[in-house]
Amino acid sequence: MQDILHRAAQIRLVIFDVDGVLTDGRLYLADDGNEFKAFHSRDGHGMKMLQNQGVAVAIISGRRSLAVERRMADLGIDYVYMGVQDKLVAFQDLLQHQGLDPAQVAYVGDDVIDLPVMSRVGLAIAVQDADPFVRRHAHWQTPSAGGRGAAREVCELLLEALGRLEPERARFIEPPSAPV
Repeated sequence: MQDILHRAAQIRLVIFDVDGVLTDGRLYLADDGNEFKAFHSRDGHGMKMLQNQGVAVAIISGRRSLAVERRMADLGIDYVYMGVQDKLVAFQDLLQHQGLDPAQVAYVGDDVIDLPVMSRVGLAIAVQDADPFVRRHAHWQTPSAGGRGAAREVCELLLEALGRLEPERARFIEPPSAPV
């Protein structure tokens, strides 16, 4: 675990896949063609905590989805790449825009389409229910499944490694200042 925490302490950008990572991977399609997705609220709050502590968050997804656009806008995530067949292209774009080295990036995935990026980052993470081949190529595996709090676990791991988890949590239990 010490190696994982060392890697995590270097991270300045975390990239999440969507289907199977931020959702449980199931696709809900209505007769009219509308698509529905369920996101775990704690995952979103974890992403906000990362942003509050100066860690950038991005999304790279092979599918396009209005639900994903809306959720990412609600979370204030500016780097959203959807409909991406070659995730390496989006990854290289992110490195350039953020001015980062691959060792400063974490990627969270669940399927083989994620492996080209996972094999190049400083911290490759697979969700608990990821494809077994993908799990074998990850540095760390979340205790929870995709869409079931796995992203929050990633966020807390990174914040812990940076020494920022307890200060971030403390914001919610410290008494408010007395009025002057």
